[in-house]
Amino acid sequence: MMIRKIKEDDAGMFLNMLKRLDNETKNMMFEPGERKTTVDEIKADIRNLYHSNSLILVAEENGEIVGFLSAERGFANRIKHSAYIVIGILNDYRGKGIGTKLFEELEKWANEKNITRLELTVMLHNERGIRLYEKMGFKIEGIKERSLIVDGEYIDEYYMAKLM
Repeated sequence: MMIRKIKEDDAGMFLNMLKRLDNETKNMMFEPGERKTTVDEIKADIRNLYHSNSLILVAEENGEIVGFLSAERGFANRIKHSAYIVIGILNDYRGKGIGTKLFEELEKWANEKNITRLELTVMLHNERGIRLYEKMGFKIEGIKERSLIVDGEYIDEYYMAKLM
């Protein structure tokens, strides 16, 4: 298992992994078939990523991208000390320490970039995700009520953050 920064050449494989995640879990933003992003758009996002001081890490096993963690740094002076996190790992690879490794690499990057606040949202029923985030030092700061609609039902999310 290798954790590394995404490269432009990863765009096709990365998009396929995202679409697979959309089909495997209801804990991500997009429903199955809803993601209309193209490989060229992903390539452009990757190019722009490094100009914005943001980050995408990928978890690679046997030449396949099996998970990711993105960190979008605040763009304005008042929020540039913080980064918003999204993480996704394919079902077959969950419970193998990949999430922990992704967060460990994230923290190295955050320290290099003088980021002192990491934040994310997580659906209240995503107990596995919440356990990982708490293990990595995140704390619940509040509830975002009716944040999402999944299968016609409103879903609340926790706001979670880690101060570095």
